[in-house]
Amino acid sequence: MKNIFRASLVVLTVAFALSTCFADAAADYKAKCATCHGPDGKGDTAMGKTMKVKDLGSAEVQKQSDADLTTIIEKGKKPMPGYEGKLTKEQIDGLVKYVRSLKK
Repeated sequence: MKNIFRASLVVLTVAFALSTCFADAAADYKAKCATCHGPDGKGDTAMGKTMKVKDLGSAEVQKQSDADLTTIIEKGKKPMPGYEGKLTKEQIDGLVKYVRSLKK
C-alpha cells in the first residue's frame, strides 16, 4: 500500500510540474509570439499575413529539429526578432515544446 501511495505521489508531482511548465510556455508564446503567429500558430493574423509567417503546425516547421527551432527563437529569422537574452534557456526550450504541440 505504501508503494502504491509513493508511486501515485511521484506521478502526480511529475504531472503537476509538466503542466506548470507548459502553462508558462503558453504564457510566453502568448506574450512574444501570438501577435504574428496567432493564438493557434497558423500565422493568420494581420501582422502574420503581412510578414508571411509560417504556420507553426505545418510539416515544414515541424520537420525542423529542436536545435533548429531553438536557434530561430534565439537569433531570430527576418522579420522575427531574436529572443536570446530576453528569454531564459528554459523559456526558449518551453517555446520549442509549445511549437511541437501545434503539430497537425
